[in-house]
This record gives sequence, C-alpha cells and structure tokens, in this order.
Amino acid sequence: MKKMLMALSLTGALLGGTAAWAEETVTTPTSEVTATSTSAAPATTAAAPAAAVTPAAPAPTPKLDTGDTSWILVSTALVLLMTIPGLALFYGGMVRKKNVLSTMMFSLSAAILVSLLWVIAGYSLAFSGTGAYFGDLSKAMLNGVGFNALSGTIPESLFVIFQMTFAIITVAILSGSIADRMKYSAFMAFITIWVLVVYAPITHWVWATDGWLFKAGALDFAGGTVVHINSGVAGLVAAYMLGKRIGLGRESMAPHNLTLTVIGASLLWVGWFGFNGGSALGAGARASMAILVTQVAAAAAAFSWLVVERMIRGKASVLGGASGAVAGLVVITPAAGFVGVGGALVMGLIGGVVCFWGITALKRLLKADDALDAFGLHAVGGIVGAILTGVFYSDEIIKAASVTLAPTFAGQLWVQVEGVLATMVYSGIATFIILKVIDIVIGLRVNADDERMGLDLSQHGERIE
Repeated sequence: MKKMLMALSLTGALLGGTAAWAEETVTTPTSEVTATSTSAAPATTAAAPAAAVTPAAPAPTPKLDTGDTSWILVSTALVLLMTIPGLALFYGGMVRKKNVLSTMMFSLSAAILVSLLWVIAGYSLAFSGTGAYFGDLSKAMLNGVGFNALSGTIPESLFVIFQMTFAIITVAILSGSIADRMKYSAFMAFITIWVLVVYAPITHWVWATDGWLFKAGALDFAGGTVVHINSGVAGLVAAYMLGKRIGLGRESMAPHNLTLTVIGASLLWVGWFGFNGGSALGAGARASMAILVTQVAAAAAAFSWLVVERMIRGKASVLGGASGAVAGLVVITPAAGFVGVGGALVMGLIGGVVCFWGITALKRLLKADDALDAFGLHAVGGIVGAILTGVFYSDEIIKAASVTLAPTFAGQLWVQVEGVLATMVYSGIATFIILKVIDIVIGLRVNADDERMGLDLSQHGERIE
C-alpha cells in the first residue's frame, strides 16, 4: 500500500510538473571487496610459526550455456521482428496513403544502416573501454570478438546482434515524429551520426559495467532510458525543427489503414517478449517473470487507456487499444526484470492513463507536430516506467539477481530520476546540434510541392494504387 501511494503521488507530480524530487545527495554505492588480512604480530616474534594463508579460489571459467544461447537466439529474432515488420506496419497504417511506403521505409532503412554502423563502431562505443561516459574503439569492426568469445553464458557474437536490434528499433521509433515531411537523404545522414554520438554513449552509461549510471545503481532492465526516452526526446526535437505538416488542423490526417496498425501492434506485443525476456540474457526464472509482467502491464495499460478514452470521447477506439498496449509495454520495459506481478499491474494502469494524457493534452501544450506520437507514447511512457521502477522493485527479485541498489529508497528513486534527466538533456541537445548541421548542409524538409505530392512518389518514385 505504501508503494502504491508513492506511485500515485509520483504520477500526480508528472501530470502537474511541480514536484521537487530529491533533496539529499546520494553517493555511488561501493561494492564489497574481500581483502586477505595479514598477522599483526611484532617483528621480534620471528620464531613463531607463520600464519597459514589460504589462497583465494580461482574465478569460475565462463562456460557456454546452450539453453541460454537458444533463448537469446529466439529473442534476437523477436526484437528484429518488432521493427520489420512490426513498427513498419504500426506506423505505416497511421499515415495517409501517399506516405505509407516512405514511413515504412524509415523502419527498413534503420535495419539496414544501423546494422552496419553497429558492427563498424557502435558496439565498441557502447560496450568497450573503461570510461564512465563513452566507450572506445578497441572493438571497432568487432575486433577481438572471436568465434568462441563469450559474454556471460552466451557467445559474444550473439550479444552483439541482440544489442544491435535494440539500436535498430530505437531509430525506427523516433521516425514516427518526422513522418510525412523529412527528406530521406537527411534521415539517413541523421541516423548515421545519431547512433554513434547519442545512442551508443547513453547505452554505455546504463548497461556497460563502467558506465556512470550503471555504477550508480540505475535500474533499466531493457531500455526505458536507452531506447524509449532517448528516441522520444530525439523525435520531439526533430518535430520542432521540421515544423508542422502542411494542412495540419485544416485537412484530414486520419490513418489510412488501421488494419495495418493493429497487425503491427500485435507483432510489437509478441516481439516484446524477446525485448524484455531476452534482456535477462539467459533462460531462467528472471526471463520467465519478465515475460509475465510484460503481458500483465500491456493488458493493464490497454484497459485503462480504453476506459479513459470511453469516459472522455464516448467510445473506446481500435487505435486506442493498440496504443494503450504499446504504452504498457513501454512502461514495463525498464522494470521487467525487477518487479513482480502486482507492481506490473499498477504500473500498467498508471501508464495507460498518463500516456493517453501524453498524446492529447500534453501534445497540445507542447505545440509540436509529433506525427505518430513517438514522444507521447515512448518518452512519456519511458519516464513513468523508469521512475516507478524505483518504487515497485521487488526485494526478492533484486536479491536473487544480486542487483546493487542505492543505500536508501529515496536514494534509489533519485538515481532513477537522475537517469531520466540526463538522458533527456543529452539526447535533446545532441539531437538538435546534429539536425542543425544537416539542415545547413543539405536541408531537412522536402519542399512544399513534394510534401503535397506525398513522400512515396517524391522520395522513392513509388506509390500504392
């Protein structure tokens, strides 16, 4: 009950935007170090027998686990399925008919280009080196990732491609904010820089063992900050810089084919089992619980979204059900490996309501043309999830997983907020700079005639009849 009251007060703070989060300064928890003590006997007692020193037990040799490997192989395929065709269909169904192919092409292009960037330098910048903020290029072109190299109990090559699929979908998510008006060439130039300058460093902060947020004890199981807040904030900045779509508010911008959107949302829901369950990096109790809480949160958020929508608009819509499910999936992402079913249920119910607010009232307040609500769903949902993870984490799961937390409950909550704020600020500023440079060099937006024609024809020379 205490945690539920805390969650409700945090949600009120998010909606009102006036809460002061933490007043105390929290120091980074230090890990326990086992030291071998020596005898304090004076030197004059040389005749006394020397104390026996027990040698430290050798560290266990990493060993490949075929069960863990099999599960992460499946999870990798599921996460890639989330982007192509999942997100491509989800977004493609929500735009006008003249922009369907260009919108889907953004997701396909993310899979193409980010795959190359990841093996060339992205993986190295994210997961090598000892820096607190940035990795290095010691594993560029996967140098040192040998055929038999392991990452925990799975091949490192598998870890590389599993993480690659996360980078791919992060880029694809932010493309929802810039639909209908961004040049294809500008998009490709942008993601080339953004993956290396923004995505890889934030990944390093949160998931690399030397990253500053990892060491501070930030809980982000599968990418609440790395994927969702990061992509949502970048998308919002891009929407501001591109400006509003021609005819917005005067012409119909209704989805052309919600059937595609529902199919896409369904693929996202199924794929999220690999996204969250696979982030356990093994096949066991933690992966199983992560999948269970993912299902519960998605259903709870879809339910609360539909209830609120029915109360406000008089009808529960198909698009609302699909969007609510995605909102719940986003909210549970940072918490999936740390919370139990009860926490997931409450988080989902809260997330559905807050994300509905994010794509309606907050969107109007921000006055940005976030075309497909990447910010309202992913950034807002990621913020809610990241903070509530610090409220609803299960002591039993934390202990079983040997996770190090901040010394106090308030301290852990502040670490969560700190991760949210750092991600928002860095992603927002860096994205603005990258887009500004590209705008100066080649321009960001198609001309008015091309936009009215539709990006399918103007950018790709194709259209749906």
